[in-house]
Amino acid sequence: MEIERKFLVNTLPENYESYPCRRLEQGYLCKEPVVRIRQDNDKYELTYKSKGLLVREEYNLPLTKEAYEHLRTKVDGKIIIKKRYMIPYMEYMIELDVFEEPYKNLVIAEVEFESEEEALNFQPPAWFEKDVTMERRYHNSNLSRGLF
Repeated sequence: MEIERKFLVNTLPENYESYPCRRLEQGYLCKEPVVRIRQDNDKYELTYKSKGLLVREEYNLPLTKEAYEHLRTKVDGKIIIKKRYMIPYMEYMIELDVFEEPYKNLVIAEVEFESEEEALNFQPPAWFEKDVTMERRYHNSNLSRGLF
């Protein structure tokens, strides 16, 4: 189960580039349910996500590089490329996604939680802007189709 909130970020936090960073490339094979392939540095996986906004099921399966490259040719829409910075905040880990073209000015912070109650009670840092958890257009599956 994935319980996650998403926030827009217009002003990047100081020294964000000093935190651990991964390069993610991902594409979508299906939107409902979401079936995604992802390259996370040198790791490859296929992900299934159920419907939902704040809470949804998520399953990850490992892929070989060859399987990923084969499935990449089947992607419906644009490949999403972003850098993900891992920034500790209280007992949480902020995943700060800085997107590349065609969404170069888009920055989204995501935080995962153990329960829906915990997610709803979360007090974000001051540099978080608008909460977009309930806005489907900020889901990567919609971004890949240019629905932003």
